[in-house]
Amino acid sequence: MKVFDWHADPVSRATPVTKSYRNTQNVRRFLTRECGDTFRFDRPFMASLKDGREKTMGDAADEWVRRQAEKRKA
Repeated sequence: MKVFDWHADPVSRATPVTKSYRNTQNVRRFLTRECGDTFRFDRPFMASLKDGREKTMGDAADEWVRRQAEKRKA
């Protein structure tokens, strides 16, 4: 199986977050499309991406939106 190229391969909601995951401009473009122009990487979110749990990039986008909603409630 070919290792996913986080710099060049197309990222979709179905793309699994693999052990080779990297915070690239390609990933940033995807998450900005999914989460809106206010998307920013922060340390807790980046840590959640690399926590070893099985997830897709769609799950990651949903998690970022959920975290932002929690911040607004506080």
